[in-house]
Amino acid sequence: MKVPKRVTERLSTEIRRFQNVLKKAKDRDVNESDTVTIITDILSNVFGYDKYSEITSEQAIRGTYCDLAIKIDGKIKYLIEVKAVGLDLKENHLRQALNYGANNGVPWIVLTNGINWEIYKIKFEQPIDYDLVCAFNFTELNPKNQDHQERAFLLCKEGIATAAIEEFHDHIQSVNRFMIGAITLTEPVINTIRKELKRTSPGVKVTNEEIENILVSQVLKRDVMEEETFQNARRRISRASKMNCKRKPVADQKVTPSSEDTAASET
Repeated sequence: MKVPKRVTERLSTEIRRFQNVLKKAKDRDVNESDTVTIITDILSNVFGYDKYSEITSEQAIRGTYCDLAIKIDGKIKYLIEVKAVGLDLKENHLRQALNYGANNGVPWIVLTNGINWEIYKIKFEQPIDYDLVCAFNFTELNPKNQDHQERAFLLCKEGIATAAIEEFHDHIQSVNRFMIGAITLTEPVINTIRKELKRTSPGVKVTNEEIENILVSQVLKRDVMEEETFQNARRRISRASKMNCKRKPVADQKVTPSSEDTAASET
């Protein structure tokens, strides 16, 4: 992800300034209203939004109000739920913010107390679900660190213009322990493992089923495999495999022997 030079320069100056502001605010234990004022200034000075036309307060949502919203060209991009700077972010705060987004059809939600920032994407399913896309501690950001710059850029106005948050979300959906674990259990990977075992130990006789059992029981972590995200990853891989088969011309398709036939031929 490339962060424009003008943005890195702004982040370098403004992040350090507001780190001091937030530390002093926490020492004073300022209330939620004062924290909203600080967040508004951060959105403007750090993330580059026009305070008067692109940052709206008390966004009405079905009779209730979200603290802040980012609106570009008349369309809400983010809903922002703010808590007092000295208050830890909790599950009930998240549920409140998610309800705002779900009721307004806005997928991107930010929950923050000024110091801790959490970015979520709502999945409009039944029931409503969500992904934690990114989280960072503002007071620990190093403006010269590229990874830190990229995290901050996700919330910048320039980041919206380049769909940076969507790109980042797609990346973490595809490159994570659940997806890699699920790929490890696919037949092509297991076939490769079996062939490597045979190459390194010619006298060893092993089946794909035996390798899969070892991967499941001894290699992959239980906390990974027990997560619904892992099962979703397996379904995603299965769908992708079926789609690839459909796209492939019949004349180009090759008959692939089953794992049992392959194992039998090599024993």
